[in-house]
Amino acid sequence: MKNIKVKAINQIHQSKVNRAIRWIEKYNKANNQRDIASDNNEKDHDEDCVIWRKHNRECEKAFDKYEDCISELPSREVKNIEKSELY
Repeated sequence: MKNIKVKAINQIHQSKVNRAIRWIEKYNKANNQRDIASDNNEKDHDEDCVIWRKHNRECEKAFDKYEDCISELPSREVKNIEKSELY
């Protein structure tokens, strides 16, 4: 994972921003793995592939955790995260 820093607009929220960034990085990593599994899949449907399902579950979990983190942040902090190259 890249170590990309997103500076919070208000320093009070920096730890929550860092937590959200960690989860979006985990989502991006799982999404890349899911794409690779989808490309290498010999079955007709991605849902039939065990590896694809595993990475899909990881994506869902990471994105749910990311949404939990941003729900605790003000909207301007969320927009700041979404402007980063991670999103």
